[in-house]
Amino acid sequence: MGQEELMSQAEDVADQAGSLWSATRERQVVIALNKLTVRLQDWIPRADKFLRVTKQYLPHLARLCLISTFLEDGIRMWFQWNEQKDYIEATWGCGYFLATCFVLLNLTGQLGGCVLILSRHFVQYACFGLFGIIALQTVAYSILWDIKFLMRNLALGGGLLLLLAESRSEGKSMFAGVPSMGESSPKQYMQLGGRVLLVLMFMTLLHFDPSFFSILQNMVGTALIILVAIGFKTKLAALTLVIWLLAINIYFNAFWAVPAYKPMHDFLKYDFFQTTSVIGGLLLVVALGPGGVSMDEKKKEW
Repeated sequence: MGQEELMSQAEDVADQAGSLWSATRERQVVIALNKLTVRLQDWIPRADKFLRVTKQYLPHLARLCLISTFLEDGIRMWFQWNEQKDYIEATWGCGYFLATCFVLLNLTGQLGGCVLILSRHFVQYACFGLFGIIALQTVAYSILWDIKFLMRNLALGGGLLLLLAESRSEGKSMFAGVPSMGESSPKQYMQLGGRVLLVLMFMTLLHFDPSFFSILQNMVGTALIILVAIGFKTKLAALTLVIWLLAINIYFNAFWAVPAYKPMHDFLKYDFFQTTSVIGGLLLVVALGPGGVSMDEKKKEW
């Protein structure tokens, strides 16, 4: 047998082995996907049962989580009064009086808004006040030029928008007297805007590196935020994001593990409570659903 024939046979054997390995790998992938599908099908009824059992408690927990960053920041304004005042005065050169007014407005506005929201009195006014605080801080602390912090502030605004929608009755149609394909109330569009803004938080958590874990996290996270944004399987997707974001928050923003005198302590503490507020917004989605402008709602019409 010549050398060429031996080489040809060796190539044939290698091709057969490669085909066999490829087919085996494909079967393993299919089996793994089937197992994952079965587990998801088993988990969905449990998640639905959890939502039914906790339905009456979730809105209260959601509101508490949502206002946590304002509550923490208002208390911090009290204990860091001089530091905050000096920072604003030095950064903007606005003088003692205006710097003092800024800190006082932040303290009273945030703590007052939290009290009103938790007591369920004048919730809409409290939400508008906290919107104003977010806008004021975005400018005062130059967050406008930091994309990451700006997106997180917008996500926080999305949570407030959902809270505002929850406190608002369905009311009248947005376009009174104009024929439409369905009900289009301001509340429904607030819920849509709130959902879309909430997903901005997760865009700041995406890591663009070639590791398998990062790629998997990006793929799963992107799929979930798209589901929440378009309102498809919304409650289940939002609940999954709550669990995921809670784990990330506890792991990466463990401010209690850093000594209080270090600057990183305050940074992680701020990030922790801001993320907790976004979790509160997602819990509102879990508790109340996506609203009328969503695929889940449109499926009922189909």
